[in-house]
Amino acid sequence: MDNQLTHTATGVGSPDVGSGASTPAAITSGRAFAERFDAMVANIGKVVKGKDDVIRLALVAMLSEGHVLFEDMPGTGKTVLARAIGQTISGENSRIQCTPDLLPADVTGSTVLDRQTGEFRFRPGPVFANVLLADELNRATPKTQAALLEAMAEKRVTFDGVTYDLPVPFFVLATMNPIELAGTFPLPEAQLDRFQFKLVVGYADRDAEVEVLRANQEQAAINRLEPAVTIAEVVEMIEWAKGVSISDSILYYIADLVQATRNDPALLMGASTRAAESLMRASRVMAASQGRDDVVPDDVKLLAHAVLNHRLLLTPDAQLREEQVGAVIDRILHRVKVPQGLRKEASSSATAEPALASASGSSSGSSASTAG
Repeated sequence: MDNQLTHTATGVGSPDVGSGASTPAAITSGRAFAERFDAMVANIGKVVKGKDDVIRLALVAMLSEGHVLFEDMPGTGKTVLARAIGQTISGENSRIQCTPDLLPADVTGSTVLDRQTGEFRFRPGPVFANVLLADELNRATPKTQAALLEAMAEKRVTFDGVTYDLPVPFFVLATMNPIELAGTFPLPEAQLDRFQFKLVVGYADRDAEVEVLRANQEQAAINRLEPAVTIAEVVEMIEWAKGVSISDSILYYIADLVQATRNDPALLMGASTRAAESLMRASRVMAASQGRDDVVPDDVKLLAHAVLNHRLLLTPDAQLREEQVGAVIDRILHRVKVPQGLRKEASSSATAEPALASASGSSSGSSASTAG
């Protein structure tokens, strides 16, 4: 199975990978958070061209301790994005090419005999990384899928009765191709719910594709990418975002949106409480990424599609009417009353809304591109 497992950083096979970093300057305000966030986006943008919308959403997921599922065509740059995030945060990358014969132990690790001591020791698998790319997840068997999703949920691995903590941050980008579905094992809705976002990369437009070609004329641009932040700085951002203020009115707004999905006649299955928690955590990071220390309704609205679109199921009648989940979410956002009397959001969010909706797969097409 060694040909299915690929590590791309030093320190592979140690449960404490990615834990060491220099002491950074402390974040003292939302503006400082936003500056560091923008530096990460700009660094990844050196190799992922025209993709700021997807990059920002992926970083929001990572900093809110979530995971991302990409359902997109081959060759759109998902692997490059995963590598770029790992290199930007000075972290360790791992990649799993999922196949039907991939075993759970190939993901989480297993015990091996140490010939020097004569004792069995645990050899960590590729899941012990800061950024893990699970390529074509739906080609792995349900048993192997469950092993990965358990690690995603618990942030630790238990083997032979011993628990091993995963590194911080631990961020999974999983991919599924919308074509060549023969021999695949679709993820059930209960497992899809483990992913905070479901995003679409999309094909390049003409100008962005030319930028990709220019960046990769001599060698792959990703091989020249330098870190922008340290692991310690990323951990500080994660902790700082948890302190972003979110009022009761926003919490009720999130709850009302989730409740509305359960009552919409076009939906067979609405969003779970986990979806509401994901929306709350992501909204805090979104607010911080724009230099604010409080959440406003537009933060929630900007993320609604990315959080909800893979958690909702249309009724058979709605499918016959050719309704789309994205249109149902738009209808719910329009119908649910927005809290009044809150400070207006920065104008940058209003201009970002169409791009973020596209990245979350709620609109057709994409003018984004990646180098690779």
